[in-house]
Amino acid sequence: MTLTSAFFGPASTAASSAPDPPRGGVCAIHQPNLFPRLSTLAKLFAADRWIILDDVQFTRRDYQHRARLADRDEPARQQWLTLPTHLPQVRPTLISQARLVDPRRSRRTVQLLVRQYYGRSPHWQAVSDVLDQVLDTLDTSHRVADIARTSTTALLAVLGWPGNVLAGSEIPTRPGRSERLADLAEATGSTHCLCGSGGLRYLDADPFDAYGIPVQPFHSPMNGPLWLLARRVSSLWALSATGPGDLANELVAQREAHPLRTRA
Repeated sequence: MTLTSAFFGPASTAASSAPDPPRGGVCAIHQPNLFPRLSTLAKLFAADRWIILDDVQFTRRDYQHRARLADRDEPARQQWLTLPTHLPQVRPTLISQARLVDPRRSRRTVQLLVRQYYGRSPHWQAVSDVLDQVLDTLDTSHRVADIARTSTTALLAVLGWPGNVLAGSEIPTRPGRSERLADLAEATGSTHCLCGSGGLRYLDADPFDAYGIPVQPFHSPMNGPLWLLARRVSSLWALSATGPGDLANELVAQREAHPLRTRA
């Protein structure tokens, strides 16, 4: 399955004339994460579109260039998968500007660690489909944002997500943090904006209210076999443990557990 995306550069003149993604629906605005955690994936799955927030500052302690892998049978056994990253502008470097230090070594590391942790899973084919797309991107791009984006869209695709993906950096916005997010939601014609617990701590809803776009809180469960690790480890663990069908059903249930509210 291929996700509709305005992020991918057109390969030809014909491709550049493709219709714009449909307007309306629910958006989730999130930075590109490498093999994202299940809590992040659940929020994106619950939305109709993912607006990639790639024009904000890269943070080494965040998840743009790293993911925590958990062993399928012994999830307490965990290891960081990290892509060594060069920041051309040092601290002010944007996510879209970050580059791999050693692309060939990063490719080998991704391939070996993912296979080491999940190669014996009965659902390895689904994990392998995700891995292959990431390896293909590693062959053609040195941008960390591209690799992280592919790892997420590949996971969404294997789970049957029907949404579309847009690059926030291609949409003009105001500079304020909350203003930028509100402008992204409005520019894409979104009717609601999903926001996780982390974003709710800093988000100012007033710019959204000015557009008549309600901010919808999204919280993944705190318990249950899959969700105990949802905020800590990569969703590759959940995919390898349950398979794409059961995991998709879990994410559909979470989407349905967050009915959209209307503007007051």
